[in-house]
Amino acid sequence: MSDDRIIQFRPLERAIMSLVAAGGSDEREARLVASNLVLANLCGHDSHGVGMVPRYVDALKVGALRANQRIETKLDAGALLSLDGRLGYGQSVGDEAMHLAIARARAHGSCIMTLANAHHLGRIGHWAEMAVAEGFVSIHFVNVLSHARVAPFGGSDARFGTNPCTIGVPLEGEPAFLFDAATSAVAQGKLRVAHNKGEPVPFGWLIDDRGRPTQDPRYAVVQPFGAMLPFGEHKGYGLAVACELLGGALTGSGTWHYEEGVRRGIINGMLTILIDAKRLGTQEAFAREAKRFLEWLRQSPPGPEFDRVRIAGEPEREMRARREKEGVPVDETTWQEILAAGAKLGLAAGAIETLARG
Repeated sequence: MSDDRIIQFRPLERAIMSLVAAGGSDEREARLVASNLVLANLCGHDSHGVGMVPRYVDALKVGALRANQRIETKLDAGALLSLDGRLGYGQSVGDEAMHLAIARARAHGSCIMTLANAHHLGRIGHWAEMAVAEGFVSIHFVNVLSHARVAPFGGSDARFGTNPCTIGVPLEGEPAFLFDAATSAVAQGKLRVAHNKGEPVPFGWLIDDRGRPTQDPRYAVVQPFGAMLPFGEHKGYGLAVACELLGGALTGSGTWHYEEGVRRGIINGMLTILIDAKRLGTQEAFAREAKRFLEWLRQSPPGPEFDRVRIAGEPEREMRARREKEGVPVDETTWQEILAAGAKLGLAAGAIETLARG
């Protein structure tokens, strides 16, 4: 951490917003992208934060990401929506798609929404947070088309992406349950961060280009590539395949079946299911049983090196409170990559630095 820059989140947002705007985005889109990326950093998910900007700029340069796109509606059947992101910024087309799905869930009690061909949707938990804030259960299956990075269980090379699955559940009297995880043993961006910092990773995350276990994160970042492993062996692998079938095939966004190096950018397909628990007629039982179950969980004596039992979503909220106060750490390698990305768009490093200093 000694070589990390500590940047206050508001100035960091302004710096990233200026860079996105330099890539052709209007003010609305630049703000959405910047706030989404910085929020990921605030929540402790640096893998999905501002370090993604260099990849976005490269995708813009080759047309795999397009500025200022709006969703295209392929099917509108009330509570059933089929949408296309047209290779637009995921932070922008994702926001538009979720607002539409939330409105339909409010009207009909539920909504099934597919979103195809969105550029990187970022931290999928962000979309679940939008829904649970309105009182909806929010379920998401997502596939990732970019570079194959994850090996199938029993395989020795990469065949698909990190394919996240997210479940948000609103809870009465307390913040929501928010499970948000890649189906790989770790998010790819965490390996990028480890590589930039020169840090080894635990065994069980990665295999090298010959299929052997390794702690060297370079096999996930530079050639010759190895492969990440699914979490929980066959269990995470099964969930990853479900994300590919539901997020990729069912949405029409596409699945993995081509050689490495053909694709550019980061294309996500997402199946979203929203449920209004109040409309099911089980709200009283839901609130009662959720409260009792969480009380039961939290009565478990903490294990070694833990202070208490938490549920999904709590660590991110705690980290956000701390980083909003103390600032966001950005390692020097990542920061120099961001400055270099700005230079590709004609934005001087000094201008970005000035905005980041506040």
